[in-house]
Amino acid sequence: MEINKKIENLINENEVCLFMKGTPDAPQCGFSMAVSNVLKHLNIKFRGINVLEDENLRQGIKDYSDWPTIPQLYVKKEFIGGCDIVKEMFEKGELKKLFEENKII
Repeated sequence: MEINKKIENLINENEVCLFMKGTPDAPQCGFSMAVSNVLKHLNIKFRGINVLEDENLRQGIKDYSDWPTIPQLYVKKEFIGGCDIVKEMFEKGELKKLFEENKII
């Protein structure tokens, strides 16, 4: 239960929160790098949370979202999805629109 509180706090404290393997400056998996690069391309200020630093967090975020993979993107407390969804939304212009509607860009 404690890990859920930590996850909720991270999501609540950051408008754009990316649970990823590694950091935005040094991603440790290609999927995390891809999502991080999309956000950087859109000039989105985001918080990267390195799940590799904490095994409880790594498993906890999967349980919290009921989503089996990492990275996981949250915008204004809403779970957006993983790498494939983020890339598809970016390619269709939907991701930029989401950030505009939420007054993030």
